[in-house]
Amino acid sequence: MSGHFVLRAGPLSLRVTRRAVVVCGLLWAVLIALVLWAFTLGSYPLSLGDLTAVMTGTARNSVRTVVLEWRAPRIVAAVLFGAALAVGGAIFQSLTRNPLGSPDIIGFTTGSYTGVVLTLLAGASSYSALAAGALAGGLITAFAVYLLAFRRGVKGFRLIVVGIAVGALLSSANRWFSVKADVDTALRAAVWGAGSLSAVGWPAVTMAAVVLAGVAIAAPVAQRRMRRLELGDDTAAMLGVPVERTKVMLVVLGVTATAAVTAAVTAAVGPIAFVALAAPQIARRLTGQGDSADLAGSALVGAVLLLGADIAAQHAIPGALLPTGAVTVCVGGAYLLVLLVREGRSST
Repeated sequence: MSGHFVLRAGPLSLRVTRRAVVVCGLLWAVLIALVLWAFTLGSYPLSLGDLTAVMTGTARNSVRTVVLEWRAPRIVAAVLFGAALAVGGAIFQSLTRNPLGSPDIIGFTTGSYTGVVLTLLAGASSYSALAAGALAGGLITAFAVYLLAFRRGVKGFRLIVVGIAVGALLSSANRWFSVKADVDTALRAAVWGAGSLSAVGWPAVTMAAVVLAGVAIAAPVAQRRMRRLELGDDTAAMLGVPVERTKVMLVVLGVTATAAVTAAVTAAVGPIAFVALAAPQIARRLTGQGDSADLAGSALVGAVLLLGADIAAQHAIPGALLPTGAVTVCVGGAYLLVLLVREGRSST
């Protein structure tokens, strides 16, 4: 029995492995379990029977309020944000052919942060204004990095180095803006910069859902071209792939997924780091894809990681609510150390 089979939808086709299908099925099961568990936790404990009553319309008004207005936006946001950030990370890691090539490492998230800081300094504080500032900052940073790294094409290592340099410059600018701002604005920017899903609402969830829908439509074509690019630029060109045009398409797709969702996240809750870095690499190892990108697996791992981090942020320490971004930084930092140790051992 072959370990591979092809999924077809009209003119589109995608070759997948049975292991990847099984792993994605298990990830779905874990994600559903986490979602149900998250709904039951909190100062107002609920049972699975309460959730069933809400879905059937027979629940008390107090239970409906807790589920639909208090907990559902945060849980759905964690799932969607985690999935979209992971897809953006998978695209950029494939584009750079480097596990460090994620949007938060190469400055795009910092650019969104800069956009929001400038928006706050300009006196605008509505959700739509902050979302527009975060999206503009992320997109401008992404294409600035791409243009600065372009020299008869874009090489992955150059893109990462340029991105780290641009991110460092923007981080310095963010600190300078915070120092120059009045105390209230600086405090709001600092609290926002920690990253927490506690204040997220349905507008941010809707924005993330729209972005993910667009990415899902483009994903089959992107996945096929990404796997050919991973063979090397020359080989991909021999296979008929327009290399630079494809790279630009992947940059646009990755930036749109990451910057737009980052805009939704950062506008409401601040930057969430390391999901885009860790999720694609974990998905590759779980699905056995080796060095090939796996967008579906990455999305599921990202959703599980961010929802799990948010549950830990709320309930790991009794009586203390941690920023979700602080938990993802701890997990991502540990992952980065493991990755560097593995890379160091493999190079010796």
